[in-house]
Amino acid sequence: MKAVVSVIGKDSIGIIASVSGCCAEFGANITEITQSVLDEYFAMIMIVDISKMNKPFSDFVDAMAELGKKSGLEIRAMHQDIFDAMHRI
Repeated sequence: MKAVVSVIGKDSIGIIASVSGCCAEFGANITEITQSVLDEYFAMIMIVDISKMNKPFSDFVDAMAELGKKSGLEIRAMHQDIFDAMHRI
């Protein structure tokens, strides 16, 4: 099982480190990552393998959103099934 994690906001030092640290805390393995900095704005999309998570996925979603609030970023984690269904319509 996979999930899509998106991160958008003003660029600052440590964004990738904090997001990847949260993934590691939950046992989510980052399999693909792309990021860009456009002027002063940071954008990143990650595909994470969630098949070996050690906590519920809903807790991971909440933790990512909370990390975003604390960091002044918009961080969303979405299960691949929901992401795929949204983009088939």
